[in-house]
Amino acid sequence: MAYWLAKTEPNCYSYADLARLSRDRWDGVRNFKALKYMRAMELGDLVFIYHTGKEKAIVGVAEVVATAYPDPEEQDPRYIVVDVSPRYPLDRPVTLKEIKANPVFGAWELVHQPRLSVMPVSEEHWTLIHHMAKTDPVT
Repeated sequence: MAYWLAKTEPNCYSYADLARLSRDRWDGVRNFKALKYMRAMELGDLVFIYHTGKEKAIVGVAEVVATAYPDPEEQDPRYIVVDVSPRYPLDRPVTLKEIKANPVFGAWELVHQPRLSVMPVSEEHWTLIHHMAKTDPVT
């Protein structure tokens, strides 16, 4: 199993929206590095959902339930989507400010490539963020 982080603007689509729908297509990704990461996602992989904008925080966890396939809303086959289902909200959001303050996260793309919308998460970071959120990681 691999771990990922996917960003969303909560005013347009939030973790609560995903929870309400119980399964949805993760779309709108145009950066080719982020698309490469999405192509690497496998069934059962877990994904931190990160709210951008004013929140700038990891708020919940989703699971990949359908691997990459062409975005049905696009003509360009390079654009792909994955399907995700909500697993659980974090007990406490973990803010970007907290992450940047911890040197363990210093080399993570979340800190150094703020415009990248999908990225891998190391097992160490996955566990530490759960600890910071006071949430037991569920696998």
